[in-house]
Amino acid sequence: MKTQAAVLWEPGQPWQIEELELDPPKHGEVLLQLAASGMCHSDEHVRDGSLPLGYYPFIGGHEGAGVVLEVGPGVTSVEKGDHVALGFIPACGRCRQCATGQSSICDLGAHLLEGWQISDGTARHHVRGKDAAIQCLIGTFSPYTVVNEASCVKITKDIPLDKAALVGCGVTTGWGSSVYAAGVQAGETVVVIGMGGVGCGAVQGAALAGARHVVVVDPSEFKREQAKIFGATHTAASIDEALPLLQDLTWGQLADKVLITVANASGRIIAPAMGLVAKGGTCVHVSVGDVTQNDVDLNLFDLTAMRKTLKGAWFGNANIRFDIPHLLRLYMEGQLKLDEMITRTYTLDQINDGYEAMRKAENVRGVIMYS
Repeated sequence: MKTQAAVLWEPGQPWQIEELELDPPKHGEVLLQLAASGMCHSDEHVRDGSLPLGYYPFIGGHEGAGVVLEVGPGVTSVEKGDHVALGFIPACGRCRQCATGQSSICDLGAHLLEGWQISDGTARHHVRGKDAAIQCLIGTFSPYTVVNEASCVKITKDIPLDKAALVGCGVTTGWGSSVYAAGVQAGETVVVIGMGGVGCGAVQGAALAGARHVVVVDPSEFKREQAKIFGATHTAASIDEALPLLQDLTWGQLADKVLITVANASGRIIAPAMGLVAKGGTCVHVSVGDVTQNDVDLNLFDLTAMRKTLKGAWFGNANIRFDIPHLLRLYMEGQLKLDEMITRTYTLDQINDGYEAMRKAENVRGVIMYS
């Protein structure tokens, strides 16, 4: 079939809308008609080159939900007509990590940035006569896509698909980083540094876990105001401004948990973030940045003597087959705010406008609507 897609031809260039020729699904694969795609900052990292790719053309997008139109041979988990949300990291269910409840680091994740079908390492997507790689093996910047069933999570048909698209990456990454990676407990003080889509999920996770104080740090006044909608009790424009606020709130104890969810990871943020962490507390680094960056500012004496923990989290340490349906049920029951996260919606040909709004901190989350 023929459709359209937002395609990247080289780093630093804008997304271009191209005609896409899509092959039928092969063994273990599914043809989907998507209702919507989230606009996550990780696609901006690909566009600006801080997440380098080995092949172009490249179709972006890794947050999506839609309806199954066709299944290939051997598909057992979904059938035609099912509604599915896509997980940006596939889960095979059989590797050591999946078998021990760590599907966010499933072995199939090794192929995420290669962009070819897991089943045979070839392409189903073609642009201008060339094979096209797809972001996170799903390529949701197109109203139609072919993906492996390992990326598909069946959901109930009462869930709005445009909201279901959000839990494939950002929301679950943030929520899980608070609930699973940080292990926020009732009554704790939590700091979330960065109020994008991931930070919004982290704020909601901390609030739902019963945190006493949820302090959001972001230079954008718009995002600080938005944070209060999702459960933030206090805000600050910078880490320097947050420190005296925390000292006052906690009688000098500081934050039990600090989550770094900024748009661009930098080793320079670690030391000041760890300076907000209480004795025996935990800092979780969630952000993505330049993959070549190795330098980190960190006071090792403070780390040791104050018994602090610094750890990383990928997809919030969540499991797509449990946590995606779980969060969507919380949404349907009014406990998780997804409608409020969507600042603006866009058509596919407005994708560059949406990312410009993200760069200007004008959106919590932009969403491309296909239907």
